[in-house]
Amino acid sequence: MNERDQNVLSQASEIMKRRSFISKAGYLGIGVATASLLARSPLRAGTFAEQDASKLDETSGDTAQEIFTAALIAEDLATTFYYNSLIGPVIMDPNLAGTGGTATQVAPNGNLGNVDYIRAALAEEIAHADLLRSLTGGSSAAGDPVQTFYFPNGTFDTLKPFTQLLDALEKAFIGAYLNAVAEFSQMAADTKSGLAFQTNPSGGQYTSPELEYFAEVSASIMGIEAEHRVLGRVISNTNPANQYKYEQTDGITSVYNGKHSAVVALTPFLSAGNGTTGYSLQTALAGAPSVTITTYGGPPAPHTGQ
Repeated sequence: MNERDQNVLSQASEIMKRRSFISKAGYLGIGVATASLLARSPLRAGTFAEQDASKLDETSGDTAQEIFTAALIAEDLATTFYYNSLIGPVIMDPNLAGTGGTATQVAPNGNLGNVDYIRAALAEEIAHADLLRSLTGGSSAAGDPVQTFYFPNGTFDTLKPFTQLLDALEKAFIGAYLNAVAEFSQMAADTKSGLAFQTNPSGGQYTSPELEYFAEVSASIMGIEAEHRVLGRVISNTNPANQYKYEQTDGITSVYNGKHSAVVALTPFLSAGNGTTGYSLQTALAGAPSVTITTYGGPPAPHTGQ
């Protein structure tokens, strides 16, 4: 490994280590950027009935709207990450588009299939974000909570730093959605029993079947993130690519609240730090149509007769 790759990997490793003890100035709790944003947001207002949390099975403190918001930030981060890999120098690695190649013009020594994996992943992350945005009541990505994401310098220059960070991020996304499945399922049970309710963007209450459906959609998205994790390992020639019998929570125990939440895992990518570069979500979205490929299908169809 050359010195530049080693420096990038060291920086990436340091960022990911912060996930386990986010306690330094600027990274307390859910992080300054996210905390500031949500302090101005009515997400928590009226989302739980006046019940002692100890009486509820779902004790993370997460609300449905908070889960949607955290997941939206994650999908926007992924969108920005995959887009910049398709336009950065890393795309010219022989495991991707090859010498002088681009996302849309693979060189003779490149790998078309690997490039298409990333082009499809970008399209899928954008689709996920669009769905989650609608569930928060948002109408435009311009209003999303985070507009700039920060990655270690050199992330998009060479293959190893890119694929190792891809693996780390996708593991965090998988853990977030696994937790979302459990949390929405318990919210549905609490709603059905009358212990608690969840508020939708219009101020009404979600029904138990709606919350059960959100659990199913979370599982559906998690499956795609698991595909991304494995295909990233294919790109890096890490064998076996599908090394897990079961996908893991990656140490994440809640989606939004708590010191082991998905939001804490994402926080280091939300603020500038030493050795990082900021990348614009809007730039990624504007450029995405020129590099994505068509993917198919939508969320699972809601169940009828519930």
